Amino acid sequence: MTTKFEKAVSIVNSLPKEGPVQTTTDQKLRFYALFKQANEGDVKTSRPGLMDFTGRAKWDAYKSVEGMSKEEAANKYVEALLEILKANQSDESINYIQEIEKA
Repeated sequence: MTTKFEKAVSIVNSLPKEGPVQTTTDQKLRFYALFKQANEGDVKTSRPGLMDFTGRAKWDAYKSVEGMSKEEAANKYVEALLEILKANQSDESINYIQEIEKA
């Protein structure tokens, strides 16, 4: 994995639930899917049961990136985070962007 990807994962994992930089549920699912694809490749499990709403949403997101290479998934993860940060324009976002670019 690239250093930029590792830095982006660290930033996403450290984002507070409240504050200038927030992610939507769809964005969180996208990060989850790209992270799984970058680290494990294509989904290897069966779809969770009907009552496991969270598990199904995560599985569906992961399945949606099936076939993508690990490298492409890592790059798309970084791109997705940068897009969110650039749209935010807070001091915190600018600091995160600089951290990723230095990595």
